[in-house]
Amino acid sequence: MRKLILLLVLSLLAGSAFAATGARARLDAFAKGLHSLRGDFSQTVYDAHGNITGSSHGMLALEAPRLFRWQVTDPYQQLIVADGKKVWVYEPDLQQVTVRDQGSEEAHSPLTVLTDLSQLDTEFKATDAGTRDGLEWLHLVSRSKDPQFEYAEIGFDAAGPRRMVFVDTLGNRTDIAFSGWERNPSLPPSTFTFVPPKGTDVVGDASASAPASGE
Repeated sequence: MRKLILLLVLSLLAGSAFAATGARARLDAFAKGLHSLRGDFSQTVYDAHGNITGSSHGMLALEAPRLFRWQVTDPYQQLIVADGKKVWVYEPDLQQVTVRDQGSEEAHSPLTVLTDLSQLDTEFKATDAGTRDGLEWLHLVSRSKDPQFEYAEIGFDAAGPRRMVFVDTLGNRTDIAFSGWERNPSLPPSTFTFVPPKGTDVVGDASASAPASGE
């Protein structure tokens, strides 16, 4: 489940206000003039029967095209950093970090459409899903032969994306609410670098990690 949730955030950039109506029109307007983002998230995970199996809160920061920081602050600590070549998943309680190449999995993330609209019709079947909970919803189904998820939906208001609903192939559902967007903030390079603390067990290949932009 954490791997699937990670796919949701790998390429998320957001933040402009616009007056377009309809989810597809709002997405098209939303993706313009954007290079960085900082904000907060609240995430709830449900099983196939609708029971809550977990919830978390935290902060995120992103910079086009491939840098992100996803930091869970409550009720546990977790840090995910993508530096352009590697993705680091740090679990402080376990004193462990898992590192892998930042590669092709991103191409099938339902949120890559926010930063690369050219992928929308190539990678997904996208349809407007109407209005629900005061938001305009875009329904995405992967065209992959081996999809990582059943479908995803992005809910927009007049200021941008506010929710993502993601259902995996087992029927588990993840609902992520976004708030407090700061559009195009100046983010220091250290935001998108990770150095394992002394004594941390590193799982995976940590060699050839790319420096963040600006270094």
